[in-house]
Amino acid sequence: MRYYIIAGEASGDLHGGNLIKAIHGLDTHADIRCWGGDRMQQAGATLVKHYRELAFMGFVEVIANLRTILKNIDRCKKDILAYKPDVLVLIDYPGFNMRIAEWAKKEGIRIVYYISPQVWAWKEKRVEKLKRDVNKMIVILPFEVDFYKKWNFEVTYAGHPLVEVVRNEKNNVPLIPITDKPIIALLPGSRAQEIKVKLPLMLSMVKHFPDYCFVVAQASAQPDSLYKEVIGDLPVLLVKDQTYNLLKQAKAGLITSGTATLETALFGVPQVVCYKGNPVSFWLATKLVNVKYISLVNLIMDKEVVKELIQTELTEANIKAALTRLLHDEAYKKELTQDYETLWHKLGDKQASALAANEIVGLASPK
Repeated sequence: MRYYIIAGEASGDLHGGNLIKAIHGLDTHADIRCWGGDRMQQAGATLVKHYRELAFMGFVEVIANLRTILKNIDRCKKDILAYKPDVLVLIDYPGFNMRIAEWAKKEGIRIVYYISPQVWAWKEKRVEKLKRDVNKMIVILPFEVDFYKKWNFEVTYAGHPLVEVVRNEKNNVPLIPITDKPIIALLPGSRAQEIKVKLPLMLSMVKHFPDYCFVVAQASAQPDSLYKEVIGDLPVLLVKDQTYNLLKQAKAGLITSGTATLETALFGVPQVVCYKGNPVSFWLATKLVNVKYISLVNLIMDKEVVKELIQTELTEANIKAALTRLLHDEAYKKELTQDYETLWHKLGDKQASALAANEIVGLASPK
């Protein structure tokens, strides 16, 4: 059968890659075409467009790149029609994928949405469009089942795919030592614009913690030159395609908001969540977004487990204070460890990729 899968960022590529492997396990003759990244391509899909050409973050940035985005949507529609998939699989990335879903529904294409858009955070009425356009919704956060139930939308809970990924990394992948010094991990994100804004602030900690080695996790889609321009002559290490190996060794981390905060928590690393975006985009977000936290860890736990430094709060002094607490406050570290264990319990032990693949292959099969 023929599967068309669309992911628009690094986390979607990770989950898409594991999903593609699971689909091939169920459908040995699967033909898969995708918009995504290296992991999806390596898993056996034909890559049409890389997510690094799609990832625009923030209201202002989206408006500035609207012509490119609309061209990409048009190209995607034409490619889907030419390919004639048995099922279209959309992975998060709502600004793009919800437009594709609305169009594909009219074309009579069966649609699975794997990893729900965060409609519970803002523009909740988008649920009505999802109910109208999507044949099957597969969610990965435990509270999303009850959220959709309010809208009389029955969804499938697959568990979070990161649980199986991190568990496999912990149990089956040997650690490769990076340095003899204790490590502080810096995860500044995967988009060029966020790396340029947040990495300099993270690097301001180097002079305050000379006994530690600061190690930057390089996004695979970004060139070395981007990081070297920001890092300059600072005594820090840069590792590529070693984020999990880094987290297994880190004593603490400065982490960009997003999937990385959950990955860091599942590895048990004390962290400070760092977010700073375009001021206009952030102001608009405060008017539209209806959540108490920006990190997945705090959202799932429904309390402040990890410290969030957002926008104007993300300063050198505040990062230093928060990092000092992570490294030296034993009572805080013990409480954090207990909360991380509760987080694992909340997420459960489902095999998300296999469960999602089973649902997708079932929908693609001729009736």
